[in-house]
Amino acid sequence: MVRPHLAGLPIYKMTGSGNDFVMVDGRHTSPADWSEADIRAVCARGTGVGADGLVFVSPGSFRNAVRMIYFNADASRAAMCGNAALCSTRLAARLGIARAQGMTLETDAGSYESRCGGPGERAELRLAALRPPTAVPALLVADGERRAALGMVGVPHLIVLVDDVSCLDLATRGRTLRCDPALGPDGANVNFVSPGGSPSEWLMRTYERGVEAETLACGTGAVAAGCALVEWGLAQLPVTIWTRSGRRLEIEAKRLNDGTYDEVWLSGEARLVFRGVIN
Repeated sequence: MVRPHLAGLPIYKMTGSGNDFVMVDGRHTSPADWSEADIRAVCARGTGVGADGLVFVSPGSFRNAVRMIYFNADASRAAMCGNAALCSTRLAARLGIARAQGMTLETDAGSYESRCGGPGERAELRLAALRPPTAVPALLVADGERRAALGMVGVPHLIVLVDDVSCLDLATRGRTLRCDPALGPDGANVNFVSPGGSPSEWLMRTYERGVEAETLACGTGAVAAGCALVEWGLAQLPVTIWTRSGRRLEIEAKRLNDGTYDEVWLSGEARLVFRGVIN
């Protein structure tokens, strides 16, 4: 249970293509008001609201800027989450913090341009230029895993190419790779990809650190996957990543002569599920 001083606080439950979040208006509360136990309690499925993370959305450092602070369900603070950024964009517009047509989203990983756009409840996020995902020589791939690469899109993502993501024992293999020493002391999110219905469509499943389980979508992971597929010569941008929820994430970018990716855009669902108060 969350502590009594948070009772009555308005909350917003949002989903970004299946990645779900408890969102709070940072003008009424701040991370200093929340203990790690509070965050874990509100994100707990079955006994709390249930979410992959808790997101604070508040005015940024200048006009039409929005500050997003993100905590995973285990209460660890994460520098960036793509789907949380899409949801923060739509919530900021809804709360009148910034213009729906375009805003600056300030995160622990840097500042990004974002906007509400596309049919339905969707949003678009422009990420900073990215270095291409690279192989991890010390990583041992298992049978059925064709190749792997590590990319940094706000947070680290290991992209693993497999024949069919539906056949994975994701909980076991994802947990093993997430903590592999070759990925460094903090590990990485693990995103498994396999071909979809066309050369521009791919399927993805994610084991997410900080949740320590499968999540139904991963926005920054989808970006890393799109770039990895280009590096492997298997796809051309733009690409569509179909998430475990059955919803799509659209990835656009330009590969420059030096190998970096610029004009990187992530587009996906950012839907308000319900509004309520903490009891």
